[in-house]
Amino acid sequence: MEFRGVIRLDRRTKDLVKRLEPGEIAFIDHVDMDRVAAESLIASGIQLVVNVQPSTSGEYPNIGPLLVAQAGIAVLDDVGEEVFSKLKDGKKVLISDTGNIYKGDEPTKKGYLGHGTLQTLESLEAAYSEAQGQVSARLEEFAANTVSYLAKEKNIITDEQWIPPVKTAIEDRHVLVVVRGYHYKEDLRVLRSYIREMKPVLIGVDGGADAIIEAGFKPDIIVGDMDSVSPNALQSGAELIVHAYADGNAPGLEPLKELGIAECAIVWPITATSEDLALMLAWEKGADLIVAVGTHNNLIEYLDKGRKGMASTFLVRLKIGPKLVDAKGVSRLYRSSVSPGMLFPLIFAGLIVLGALFYISPDAQNFLQLVIFRIGLWLGI
Repeated sequence: MEFRGVIRLDRRTKDLVKRLEPGEIAFIDHVDMDRVAAESLIASGIQLVVNVQPSTSGEYPNIGPLLVAQAGIAVLDDVGEEVFSKLKDGKKVLISDTGNIYKGDEPTKKGYLGHGTLQTLESLEAAYSEAQGQVSARLEEFAANTVSYLAKEKNIITDEQWIPPVKTAIEDRHVLVVVRGYHYKEDLRVLRSYIREMKPVLIGVDGGADAIIEAGFKPDIIVGDMDSVSPNALQSGAELIVHAYADGNAPGLEPLKELGIAECAIVWPITATSEDLALMLAWEKGADLIVAVGTHNNLIEYLDKGRKGMASTFLVRLKIGPKLVDAKGVSRLYRSSVSPGMLFPLIFAGLIVLGALFYISPDAQNFLQLVIFRIGLWLGI
């Protein structure tokens, strides 16, 4: 099967998905494609993913490429750095059924760019199954790394931390922290009634701010590196807290400078993840309850994010534990399963009640006659 189309390329998948259109071909540079990236690519409606790197290296069972293939999107793997450097965004390419890549619409010798491995659903399933055998080794490495960093990062809960001042009132209120993690969109959808009723403070962690907006709400605070937040979210009026390195270096200020809103942001230098900062902020400002959506809390999710340990997250959750409710996966807790077969008896029973009402009530009969008369006039009968 051949693929022809316009290419969009970016070394950061989360930036690329913002520009993709249905039917296009996505060129990425993403070893071990994670689940969130895969779901974003699927949602864009593309026909093919071409990866400079192996979409699954076998280091651990990442499900991203398998999800892409199950969605009917082809995957061409390991095409190499040279191919990426030869291409320009918006150009047309042809991908042959053998994995060859050509400029334009025809497979010419002059237009040949390189070659990749065209994956199948079967090959990706086999790779995923094989990688599952590496989980024990990764778990040992992950645990060892976490323990080694616990001593270095213990000041997160043992020392008094500087907490950035915010205008949003948090004390004695519920706080909903939204992270762009597994099933975050579905979980937010389930929590809509809770948000409308309890009116919690809404904190978006990087791309979580856009998720809040997509759900029909407005973030009160945005915390993170600001590398995956849309300009729309950044300019929504939310308070901005830029996560910086311990030495004060804050690359996240650059996109804010481009938008002219850097002076409105507060820089928070601390050794932790952005989602840890959001949880700490809510705790230190006196939140009554902290509800987390999309946060990372298992081995595969951390490996998907490229993290080799979870020292800061472990410490933060130890500290805020009594007030933390993890709503991750709440959308899968219960799904309504009302079938048409259950609805028909209810409809039939309702019609019987209405029929009985018109039969015994003169007022109802007069009303029905009036309705019939009006319909007759309207139809000219």
